[in-house]
Amino acid sequence: MPEHLFPALVTPPTKEALRFGGRGLTYPELAAVAGTLARRLEGAGRVAVWATPTIETSVAVVAALLAGTPAVPVNPKIGERELGHIIGDSEPALVLAEPGAALPGPLAELPRIDVELTGDPVEPLPEPDAEAPALIVYTSGTTGPPKGVVLPRRAVAKTLDALREAWAWTSGDVLVHGLPLFHVHGLILGILGPLRRGGTVRHLGRFSTDGVAAALASGGTMLFGVPTMYHRIAEEAGAKPELAAALRGARLLVSGSAALPVHDHERITAATGQQVVERYGMTETLMNTSVRVDGERRPGTVGVPLPGVEVRLVDESGAVLEGSDGESVGEIQVRGVNLFTEYLNRPDATAEAFADGWFRTGDMATRDADGYLKIVGRKATDLIKSGGYKIGAGEIENALLEHPGVAEAAVTGEPDPDLGERVVAWIVPDGERPSEQELADHVARLLTPHKRPRVVRYLDALPRNDMGKVLKRALDG
Repeated sequence: MPEHLFPALVTPPTKEALRFGGRGLTYPELAAVAGTLARRLEGAGRVAVWATPTIETSVAVVAALLAGTPAVPVNPKIGERELGHIIGDSEPALVLAEPGAALPGPLAELPRIDVELTGDPVEPLPEPDAEAPALIVYTSGTTGPPKGVVLPRRAVAKTLDALREAWAWTSGDVLVHGLPLFHVHGLILGILGPLRRGGTVRHLGRFSTDGVAAALASGGTMLFGVPTMYHRIAEEAGAKPELAAALRGARLLVSGSAALPVHDHERITAATGQQVVERYGMTETLMNTSVRVDGERRPGTVGVPLPGVEVRLVDESGAVLEGSDGESVGEIQVRGVNLFTEYLNRPDATAEAFADGWFRTGDMATRDADGYLKIVGRKATDLIKSGGYKIGAGEIENALLEHPGVAEAAVTGEPDPDLGERVVAWIVPDGERPSEQELADHVARLLTPHKRPRVVRYLDALPRNDMGKVLKRALDG
């Protein structure tokens, strides 16, 4: 018989499971509420979830998982065209939403169940097979229409158990975060992770440093965030003793979804004594690597492979890079228990994504002698071939952020008749605008001359998505 995805909902402890602001559910209450809803969803086929940052979204997804019904989380800020594609592609039988939520076009036409926080204790439904679909999470669609990533229950369970081992994550942990609930980070790690452990989630609803400080100071032990959140923490922790003290008292601070600049790592450590842990994952793979809680914390790295995950670096010819010199750049390819099953309705894309059973991530990295990976960027947008050198944009961005006149930085490549590609820096100044020559000299001094930006363009802000990732395709070359 398959292992239960949420053992704590089978024999519920009396402790709190979920809290969103002033509303919370204990484990017995969650088991009753989600179990009652699961009975209504049994055999329904796929269900869409209007994934607002609320307790109702959490209940809806848990109920779908208890029923063995694949859930399709939908971004509440989604545009009409993308929503139409997702609904047409996944064909949900119905939509789950918080009472009173106004749903747009294609969702409003579906049968709807309002998620009510009521229910009586029910006998748990049989646990589905480990390979059964748990969630269908749509990619951001940067290279075409979003693809539906079919995540089996096995991948969810194995990833969360690997993080338990890497982070010493227990039922005693209280996780604080304010992440969206339609992505892997906020939903699978941030909601399902604590529930699988039998721990507690305190969701901030909307991120604020004051909210973080209050939640951590009142018993929170872990914080999940993305770089834009940690950048605000880095900016404010030195001037807010209560924020610094709350962070200092946490057991673990974790950053993900994009690289956290080394400069922000250093500022947070200086203000709090804490060293932020980074991990690396994707929608298709869930989590691949992490800095371990009992390992050395090296700013700018994403640690070592998690249990059950194999990682290799491959050069442009497809040859596996042997050795770990910390300099050779290769594409990360992974295989293991964490992988998705397929892209929904896209056997062509599924086949193209794999090489001999290894998933091609499209992310480029170096690996040092201890096996620590350092992400240097995306193969399509962050690997710059200039003057015969392969240059990772991330390294230059970190160097630029060390300049006192730089608040934000992004680096891209653009065609150059002499170099092949030239390095372009997109800068949001911090105060007085540093000159192009000043920034080029700064990078050349910290790194090497061939990595210096040849062109600097100044912006008021960098374009970012909901998870704080810079949208480099929106930067005009």
